[in-house]
Amino acid sequence: MPTNLQVVLARRPGPGPLTSDCFALREAALAEPADGQIRVKIAYVSLDPAMRGWVNDTRSYMPPVGIGEVMRAYSAGHVEASRHPDFKEGDAVQSVLGVQQYAVVKGSGRVIKVDTAKAPLERWVGGLGMPGWTAYFGLLEVGQPKEGETVVVSAASGAVGSVVGQIAKIKGCRAVGIAGGPDKCRYVTDVLGFDACIDYKAGNIAARLAEACPNGIDVNFENVGGDILDQILPRMNTFGRVAICGLISGYNATEPMPGPSTFRAILTQRLTVRGLIVTDWAPRIREAVAQLGEWHAGAKLKIREDVRTGGLGAFVETLNLLYTGGNNGKLVLKV
Repeated sequence: MPTNLQVVLARRPGPGPLTSDCFALREAALAEPADGQIRVKIAYVSLDPAMRGWVNDTRSYMPPVGIGEVMRAYSAGHVEASRHPDFKEGDAVQSVLGVQQYAVVKGSGRVIKVDTAKAPLERWVGGLGMPGWTAYFGLLEVGQPKEGETVVVSAASGAVGSVVGQIAKIKGCRAVGIAGGPDKCRYVTDVLGFDACIDYKAGNIAARLAEACPNGIDVNFENVGGDILDQILPRMNTFGRVAICGLISGYNATEPMPGPSTFRAILTQRLTVRGLIVTDWAPRIREAVAQLGEWHAGAKLKIREDVRTGGLGAFVETLNLLYTGGNNGKLVLKV
């Protein structure tokens, strides 16, 4: 009988980095699609910072992955069998398909057909997938940038941040990134077209922010939190907007992270601070897909994937690269 290799959650992790014993490889029978379903052979799995929170049994924006369940993930692949009129064998698709070789799912609106003639399949779980949608809605709906304003983006070389800064430039803003190391900073400015990029590993972030943002900061798209957010808040302009997309600096913390010591700036500068989850705009996902695809086709949007080839057995090791800055671009696992 043909089987399906899956990564399942074996136990809840404790504080600190994920360890391999939190997950197990399981062989399951290969299911046939029922009426209205499709079976997808998965080629690429998106590795995202949010995965660390999805395995914790704590209150969040969606239920935690259950013990024994396939690890949640956005994935991309090709339809291998279909009993849905809108999908045929060979169609390239992406959706929340999990960390596994095959997925049988309803052919609903959450399964999106993608065009591999316009971009490689792995890009549809990267800058043209959920990270790109997050950047699109998070910046435009929460950040609400206006022409001539200064937008600061942390984790600027990453999957979300790299797209945020480029959209800011498309909208006529000054884009300032924060990234770790000279190579990543050069990529942010020389390839992605940001106006400046601050290497947080070089220290003295406050002084570097003052130099890069002489007119203050109007929009902060925050992916990191911690000390970086502490340094940004005092430089925010009156009525500035802070879009909290992620707080990755604390995801593997062994103790609760303290709040910003510069929290007072929210009061004195009358800042708007709002958290965001891409599913808040679920009915409008196809709008983001279309616009991001148009910008990409017009060379206004440059995207880079860091595709790792270790297979499902390397899931935990590869995922942990996100929390140490060991990836260069959108981290994707090739199945």
